[in-house]
Amino acid sequence: MSSRFAHPEPFEIGGRHYDAVAIIDALTPYLTTERRERIRRVVAHRTYSVVPVLEGLYDRGNISAVLRSAEALGYQAVHIVELSEKFKKAARVTQGAEKWLDIRSWQTTAACVAHLRDSGYRILAAHVEDAVPIEEISFDEPAALVFGNERDGLTPELLDAADQRVVVPMTGFTRSYNISVAAALALYHIRRDRCERLGDHGDLSEAEQRCLTASYYLRCVDYAENLLKEALQKG
Repeated sequence: MSSRFAHPEPFEIGGRHYDAVAIIDALTPYLTTERRERIRRVVAHRTYSVVPVLEGLYDRGNISAVLRSAEALGYQAVHIVELSEKFKKAARVTQGAEKWLDIRSWQTTAACVAHLRDSGYRILAAHVEDAVPIEEISFDEPAALVFGNERDGLTPELLDAADQRVVVPMTGFTRSYNISVAAALALYHIRRDRCERLGDHGDLSEAEQRCLTASYYLRCVDYAENLLKEALQKG
């Protein structure tokens, strides 16, 4: 599995280890056919190859909106650098998007950047100055697209660390988009670019799709841990 994938086997649940097939088999009876089919379709179009990163945002509405856009467009992971003391986890506007995402929080920009580089991502800074239009960037290779906070944008530390600066073009008098709008436009563009270049946005292997499916089953079924123990005892 890719080093970027967040749900490798075995799954450790309640001190026990389970493989993805065992989880899926045990929990399938507790999900409707429609829910299982919805999960299958969603998983088929998921990717970890491109990840949105939010650095220092403090407006809960903006954070929630970005999470919602990322989930709806097929991005599985989001990284959040919590630089602001005003930061609080999004709770409402996401409409449950956070339930389906792998959200990783960081206390410093340096730690987040180091992790992303070790995982093979290019660091792309969403910035209006000295930037190339986003349509000039190919997203068929792993990339982390970083958005800065509502007032000051990205930190100098992040800008110095970035491999490239990118911008969503604007042709009006307005100098910048709202952060949630910029993220939605950029993530939608990236999805289209990947579909055109690769044939699909989703790129998980069969094993990764199986593991992500198991993870979603665990998120959907109440008392999943107890049900898994019961299935293990019966087996």
